[in-house]
Amino acid sequence: MSRLNERSGARLAVVQALYDMEISGKGVLDALAEFEAFWIGREVDGVEHPAADAAFFRDLLRGVVEEQRAIDPQVDRALAQGWPLKRLEAVLRAILRAGAYELMFRRDVPARSAISEYVDVANSFYTGDEPGLVNAVLDKVAREVRPSELALPEARRG
Repeated sequence: MSRLNERSGARLAVVQALYDMEISGKGVLDALAEFEAFWIGREVDGVEHPAADAAFFRDLLRGVVEEQRAIDPQVDRALAQGWPLKRLEAVLRAILRAGAYELMFRRDVPARSAISEYVDVANSFYTGDEPGLVNAVLDKVAREVRPSELALPEARRG
């Protein structure tokens, strides 16, 4: 499996781990241990969980938790007024937090790639409007935290 596919697997696993942590009250170390031992790259209840880049998974999970005080206000500003992050469903919250973490703190990942990856993650959980919401919110976050990366050159506008 390619490194890029393993990064996609890490993103999916991190969203599942963040969701699990929120529902169960588990800490980061317990979630890391559980996901690495029992979920990543294994079949669980008939569902095949993809292989994942372990170092990337660990960085994302720890980073989202450690930087949540910076991430949540950034996501709140990108959401429609009157719909703060805390009002969203837990999986959607996990997707937006992980995506915002990558945009804010992982400059090695191109912004458009990160957005596209988390839209793909949203598509694996939702069939409605949620992937579009993920795209719009993460695009707004990216335009605020990486404006030069998303700006179009003058000749290409319009």
